[in-house]
Amino acid sequence: MLTLPTVTLKPGEADRVAAGHPWIYAGSVWRVTPTPRDGEIVQVKDSRHRFLGVGFFNSRSKIHVRLLDPQRVQVNEAWFEQRLRAAWELRRRHLPQATSLRVVNAESDFLSGLIVDKYEDHLVLQISSLGMDARKEMVVQVLRRLFSPKAIVERSETAARKFEGLDEAQGTLWGEPAPMVWARLNGLEMAADLQTGHKTGLYLDQQVNYELVARLTPGAQVLDCFSFVGGFALHAARAGAAHVHCLEQSAEAAAALQTNAQRNGLAGRISVETVNVFDWLKAQTTTRPHEKLIPRYDVIILDPPSFTRTRASVPDALRGYKEIHLRALKLLKPGGTLVTFCCSHHVPAPLFQEVITAAAADSRRVLRRVAIYTQSPDHPVLPVIPETEYLKGFAFEVAR
Repeated sequence: MLTLPTVTLKPGEADRVAAGHPWIYAGSVWRVTPTPRDGEIVQVKDSRHRFLGVGFFNSRSKIHVRLLDPQRVQVNEAWFEQRLRAAWELRRRHLPQATSLRVVNAESDFLSGLIVDKYEDHLVLQISSLGMDARKEMVVQVLRRLFSPKAIVERSETAARKFEGLDEAQGTLWGEPAPMVWARLNGLEMAADLQTGHKTGLYLDQQVNYELVARLTPGAQVLDCFSFVGGFALHAARAGAAHVHCLEQSAEAAAALQTNAQRNGLAGRISVETVNVFDWLKAQTTTRPHEKLIPRYDVIILDPPSFTRTRASVPDALRGYKEIHLRALKLLKPGGTLVTFCCSHHVPAPLFQEVITAAAADSRRVLRRVAIYTQSPDHPVLPVIPETEYLKGFAFEVAR
């Protein structure tokens, strides 16, 4: 193996890396010899010159090194094939029936900066690191061998790319992509626009939760807030909900939800309102003097987009979370169930639950927790890398 440039860490900076966290920040670096090119493979050693692994170097990023392997390996096509096969085998073990799912989840699969989503026979690739971007063609060739897809589409549009010195990139990397793919999630079909749709086409991290939450809805009047294209609504309607009323601010997403409902023969049980959810909840819970609010929902689902991308904005996010929970609880019947999710890494589960219980106290409700939810297993959580765990959720019954 060729001699690699060496990144040496400052004393006391190696423990987190040795435990398995792949990010080495600029402030942890003692010296670099000789100076590597950005995107080049380097070896990392601690202050006592003990080998820690190899990874991508980028002097322009706060993350100076993204470790890829604790061994002295060559990061070539054979290495990528081994890693991608391992990632796919993990999914086959934990989601054996899934045909649309996340195949690679970056750090969770020891492939820092790479996401690959599978929508039936199409793949969508998203790259957020310079080193991985430089090896894009290598990744594409391995994906073609492993999956024989009809098309591989790139949707590298994340804000993280600018911190790596990269521009946005999108387009077809292989094959002839369909204008729209009908992705199957738990036997339901959902339209996925892989070239211009949100994220890589759909949210895939709730796939398991869709079915778990649907078990709470037979015979229920359901309010589904922040519905997007109907993941929870479709599953609830199929499970036997009496009716699901959906609130979605995006007119495009609301139209897709209606299309999905029709496609699955569920349009009769689902209604869609294009509206700002905060405004709708406020209007529905505002009463005149001496007017009593009559709760009318058996199940309310709150699955909003992230309210914060940074630690600095967490206090504002918590106020937003409390607001929607307070108003949702006022619309929930006695004995009803509130299902709620938070997808921000910066709001840990205990803090999220504190906000919910504070909202319950203000609404004079006592809650009984009946379920805890996390992201689907195709978005693996490595406890040593806290950034891999972002989605948390709960189901609460109104005890009184």
